[in-house]
This record gives sequence, C-alpha cells and structure tokens, in this order.
Amino acid sequence: MPELPEMETYRKMLTDRIAGARIVGTEVTREKSINLSAEAFDSELTGRTVWFVERRGKYLLFHLDNGKRLVLHLMLGGLLFFGNEEERPDRTVQVTIQFEEGSLYFIGLRLGFLHLLSVKEADAKLSELGPDPFDKRLTASAFAARFKKKRGAIKTSLIDQHVVSGIGNCYADEMLFAAGIRPDTKIPLLAESDWERLHEAMHKVLVEGIERGGYMELPFTAGDTLTGGYNDHCAVYDRPNEPCRVCGTPIVQIELSSRKAFYCPSCQKEI
Repeated sequence: MPELPEMETYRKMLTDRIAGARIVGTEVTREKSINLSAEAFDSELTGRTVWFVERRGKYLLFHLDNGKRLVLHLMLGGLLFFGNEEERPDRTVQVTIQFEEGSLYFIGLRLGFLHLLSVKEADAKLSELGPDPFDKRLTASAFAARFKKKRGAIKTSLIDQHVVSGIGNCYADEMLFAAGIRPDTKIPLLAESDWERLHEAMHKVLVEGIERGGYMELPFTAGDTLTGGYNDHCAVYDRPNEPCRVCGTPIVQIELSSRKAFYCPSCQKEI
C-alpha cells in the first residue's frame, strides 16, 4: 500500500503537470471507485480547473476551482500514471481524468477510491487522521505523547493512522531499524531516549523515501526514473533471511496483528 513517501512523490509530480490545468473530460469504467454516477462525475469535473494538489497522510486532495475536492486513497494495489493511451501500463484503469496535455489514469482502484466532496465533507472524512510526521508541532515529546495510552507492540501503533498519519508497514519497519528498536517491543518499555531516536529516525527515513521516489513498482510517466527508487534501499522490509546491511545477521520476519514485520535481531535488541 502506498505510504507517505509514495503519495508525496505523486503530489510533487502531479503539481508539475496538472496544477492550473483544466479538465476536458473523464472516463469511468468502475463506478464503485467513485461516489457519483459516471455521468454526474463527468458533468461535475469537465471544465473545472485543478488549483493544486495536497497530501494528508496517505490521501491526496485535488483542489478544484469551484471549491470542491477530489479525495483519493489508493489503498492496496492502486497507482497513478500520467500520459496517453500508448504510454500507459497494461493495467486495468478504473478512472481517467483527461487534460489538454495528457490524461491521469487511476489504476488498480479495487479497494481504493476517488470521491468528489465539498470542503466540509472532505474535512469530516479526514478529521480522525493523526498529525503528519512533518508537522512542526509534533516534537519528540509530542510524538511520544501520542502513544501514551497504548500498551501493545510499537509497530502496531506506528501504522495506526489515528496516531500519526502516513506511516505504513514498510516505513515503520525501516524507521524502527534506524532507531534500533524491535517492532514487537511493548510501548510501555520504551524510554525517553528511545522515543527521541524513533522521532529522529521517522524524519530521516521518510525524507530518504521521498528523495528516492518511494517504492512504487511502476513509473508515474514515460521516462520517469525517480518513482520506485527506494525499493533497493530497504534495510529490513521484505528481506527475510537476507543479511543485514549493517552487521550481516539474517533478517527475521514475524507477524504482528496479522501483519508482517521485519527486523535485525542484532541491531534491534530485545528490551
């Protein structure tokens, strides 16, 4: 599932291509991916201009010139491509938004969605999201306080979007490795110094993820060499039994709340 670095990479690339662009048409092949009929969706969007694209956690919001928002969540398997029919990947497209300079294809939205909402509706939908990891108010102490009432494993709460938004399975494992904390460590056992390291690691890992274009498997445009660049730089995520890049110890895979977790038993000591 795309996480903060993937969605931030999309936001930046979308901004370069469609900020200020006028929508000239739409095509919907799966109405369950949207919250209107295909006809109403097309009527609402055709002729509108995208002012800018905003990211909130794992969501993207397309701000339109009439004050409405297109709210996107890719969920598992969703991805975006901008270009034309000849360039786009051979994948099932659920929604297409056409611009004068190219089309934006929403692919793999079997679980994800693209909803047209008013400002009030969009704010209500995202009201329970936790703070963004890069919110300046989320200091190390404020970060630790978000977990104060939690008693389970640290990774389980790290990927809880009500606690902090934007972090998922991959980057939770990566930041816990960078902080030297096992993903199954119980939250009450973490000391102040652990929270400080984890807060610092959160920023470091997410910034690197953004700089390397995240881990999405397919490019956003023809000729895009940035998207997916983080794939080969994961320290522990999805590397079971492979040697740790720091100490050579085999990476261990466990399951926490029905989700996989990966760690180095040498670099991430049990508390």
